Amino acid sequence: MDSPVPPRPTGPRPRHRDRHGRGMRGPIAPPQVPLSVSRAEAFVDLVQDSAERLERRWPQLSAVEFVVLEVPVGAAGATGSTLDLLDGETVPLGRYVAAHGDDPDRIVVYRRPVEIRTKTRDERALLVHEVVVEQVAELLGLAPESVDPRYGQD
Repeated sequence: MDSPVPPRPTGPRPRHRDRHGRGMRGPIAPPQVPLSVSRAEAFVDLVQDSAERLERRWPQLSAVEFVVLEVPVGAAGATGSTLDLLDGETVPLGRYVAAHGDDPDRIVVYRRPVEIRTKTRDERALLVHEVVVEQVAELLGLAPESVDPRYGQD
């Protein structure tokens, strides 16, 4: 006589350890949650946070494009925030580019010079905000302290 086959359990299968010792199989986090953010992405977030903070006070900044570039292409003619080098030259930390034709006003922040000048994320956030404030001040024709009353305060 044939014995009846027991029914298979229903519901989710229990998770088992991989036979090759690599731990549990499957994703660690849902796909919409980043497991890590690159330094470049974190820097862009700092610039956007600073821009959004200033847009609440200065609504006309919503038409301004905020851009992050790795390094300045050429320091000649650059204005705004700078990083002093040992040989007396300066490297710009940011730049305001006036609107031209269909291109909107643009504020550029240079990532590598800012990162070199700072050691911690908090220092980087503070310097990024100062650079953005200085460039917005140039755009608006105001003093940086007028753009953000907390400018220059630690």
